[in-house]
Amino acid sequence: MTAHIGEMRNVLRDCDALLIPVGTKVTIPEGSQVMITQALGGSYTVNINGNLARIDSKDADALGLEVEQQPEAPKKAEGPVDEGAVWMALGTCYDPEIPVSIVELGLIYHCDIKSLEHGNCVEVVMTLTAPGCGMGPILVEDVRAKLLAVDNVTEVNVDLVFDPPWDRSMMSDEAKLQLGMF
Repeated sequence: MTAHIGEMRNVLRDCDALLIPVGTKVTIPEGSQVMITQALGGSYTVNINGNLARIDSKDADALGLEVEQQPEAPKKAEGPVDEGAVWMALGTCYDPEIPVSIVELGLIYHCDIKSLEHGNCVEVVMTLTAPGCGMGPILVEDVRAKLLAVDNVTEVNVDLVFDPPWDRSMMSDEAKLQLGMF
């Protein structure tokens, strides 16, 4: 079963979640009714009693959805890193409040691939749409995990910065169009 935006769901079991935008851990009790507001990048944003919460893909079953199985194929760890694959992985990271990737939002300031003695390191400099956003550590970990899944990436360093501060002019035209900002 797939998630449909705006769909109401009854939570089938107690479910861990993070309140958006503060990042506070909460448990959504079994039987609660939630509305799915976003299903992108392997997580779900739901509205529960007027509050937004992020549910990890590992807990999709609590929403009556299938838990995505990760492929078991071994990841290559020798050789160069495909820069296109790095940017594709970054493009699967989404702000939990905005249905646009962090790449299209202009949150990635710099991405560099460095060869190591045994493997490769991807170094990312990124920001958030708001400096006080409690979801920052969650987005940083999402970036780190998705980049570590890229062939030949053995290390990831993510530097979260707030200078220069993010503003809407950093968004791609596609993101502005999607969000009705043209």
